[in-house]
Amino acid sequence: MNETFKALSDPTRRQILRLLRQRDMTAGEIADHFSLTKPSISHHLNSLKQAKLVLDERQGQQIVYSLNTTVVQEVMGWFMEILGTKEKREDETHGRAEN
Repeated sequence: MNETFKALSDPTRRQILRLLRQRDMTAGEIADHFSLTKPSISHHLNSLKQAKLVLDERQGQQIVYSLNTTVVQEVMGWFMEILGTKEKREDETHGRAEN
């Protein structure tokens, strides 16, 4: 999970994930949305792949990137678990104060 949070800490990578949420794209299509070099975009995509947030699939001459919704759901589940634990503690604390 550390690799995931490290990857999510970068605003460019978060924007790439937003783009891939809309549709699968090649690195060139992703690069068109940024004023960064293609090697820089490739570096960001590699970080997202290492974190398993992005999947890649060769289609002919091109590699198409897609959002790995399974890992995104796992991360969201973890956040919800943390929030749920916090809310449960707050409810228990407020419940005791009211009694």
